[in-house]
Amino acid sequence: MPITDLLERNSKLYGEEIALVEINPEVQEPQRVTWKEYELIQPTAAAPYRREITWSVFDEKANRVANMLLGRGIRKGQKVAILLMNCLEWLPIYFGILKAGAVAVPLNFRYTADEIDYCLKLADVDVLFFGPEFIGRVETIVPKISNKLLLLFVGDTSPSFAEDYHRATANCSSMAPKVLVDDEDDAAIYYSSGTTGFPKAILLRHAALLQSARMAAIHHETTHEDVFLCIPPLYHTGAKMHWFGSLFTGSRAVLLKGNSPKAILEAVSSELCTIVWLLVPWCQDILAALDRGDLKPDDFRLSQWRLMHIGAQPVPPSLIKHWMSYFPHHKYDTNYGLSESTGPGCVHLGMDHIKKVGAIGVPGYGWKVKVVDEQDQPVPQGQVGELCVKGPGVMNCYYHDPEATAAVLKDGWLHTGDMARQDEDGFYFLVDRKKDVIISGGENLYPVQIEDFLSAYPKVHDVAVIGLPDKRLGEIAAAIIQVKDGMNCTESEINQFCTELPRYKRPRKIIFAPVPRNPTGKIEKPKLREKYCGVRLVEAQNKA
Repeated sequence: MPITDLLERNSKLYGEEIALVEINPEVQEPQRVTWKEYELIQPTAAAPYRREITWSVFDEKANRVANMLLGRGIRKGQKVAILLMNCLEWLPIYFGILKAGAVAVPLNFRYTADEIDYCLKLADVDVLFFGPEFIGRVETIVPKISNKLLLLFVGDTSPSFAEDYHRATANCSSMAPKVLVDDEDDAAIYYSSGTTGFPKAILLRHAALLQSARMAAIHHETTHEDVFLCIPPLYHTGAKMHWFGSLFTGSRAVLLKGNSPKAILEAVSSELCTIVWLLVPWCQDILAALDRGDLKPDDFRLSQWRLMHIGAQPVPPSLIKHWMSYFPHHKYDTNYGLSESTGPGCVHLGMDHIKKVGAIGVPGYGWKVKVVDEQDQPVPQGQVGELCVKGPGVMNCYYHDPEATAAVLKDGWLHTGDMARQDEDGFYFLVDRKKDVIISGGENLYPVQIEDFLSAYPKVHDVAVIGLPDKRLGEIAAAIIQVKDGMNCTESEINQFCTELPRYKRPRKIIFAPVPRNPTGKIEKPKLREKYCGVRLVEAQNKA
């Protein structure tokens, strides 16, 4: 069945229960309103601290969006883009697009005007929903797109070049449109993160989205009574597909507009959240605040918080050990995945395998996994090779890019570009990105392994390891280290700490500087290479 059937089911079973809550911690005075109350607020009124929406209103809003699109001539298979920060309107718009039989195209909120234009054209987009944060960027490309796209503004005061979303949908029917959508129909196009070049358009089916919803609920034993705290951006498959677990069980979710340690713990406390998905930097920030005494766990209601899980990047085992010192009752899970596999979960640790922290885990629900060499042959257990996955969440293709599709999809297996190994217990460990491997004096160095080691040093807040050109060895490992606030660290300290590493794995250069990460928590290594290696970003993109 299509993913939209879950929303309609929840509307019937749990119609008056809260489906989504939006919290905006930047608002000074707490103001709590329902969606209907919010629509009556004058445009000049302050934004509310908290908004909420029931399952029935969620479904009705999605139906209005679908019927509006159909009334504007949008037909099955056409593309509709979303360029919004996390907000209560995001998911009803997304599901309205799907109910119309159209294909949803979420866009990264960090895209420049040129990148927005590129992605709209690549996906053949006909409609763009955008928010107030993007007026300037969209206005820049209006001369290129105004005659081709319907522009719908989601906010209080619409710019002259767009239509107001609320007015456009206000008088549309709240009944489900009679559009036949099935499992094999195209559902969404998600863009790759772009860390290795211009983003690719990843086409997914309804069956893949449904698989992701079922899998998220099974992996985390989600029940109707759980409350999921969602902080990462909804344009990304990670946030969306973890929320699908709430959709599958008809349980409540909280969208937090902010990621400060205090805001996270206050949201968990006030909304009685039970499941929280965090990125590594947010965990680091929470732990640092707890270590400094800026925050105290006893000041919050946290006993109901049962599961903390992490995805989107390798997780240092030392981080989880530190976390458990504050929250020993927490279950922990890590989820590996990529947009090409409909987000996280094709490999997952599992909540009962805390002893295997450091591994990405075992094949997820419905998935198969293998590790292969350059000839696409399985490698012996314990050896490093490329991680490949196969299952119901594998993408259809890279839209409009058959060559790139053929390079990663072979006999139904998705070649991830990640290097991994399997231990004697059947658990997979991520070693590094294939392109990030450093070859130094003929030895393969895997930056993630060195990063995991360095992250255990008490003064290290964050760390990234890249290769620097070297005339004699070809490349050497350089560690960019972000020191914890209020602490001083020297190169000699790090070098002394690294004596526990084999000599060939020790970083030859130590750089104390901030470690840049993208909105999904991944280290932006192309930026580091551009800064420290003299490698221009465009050249790195062309090589990728």
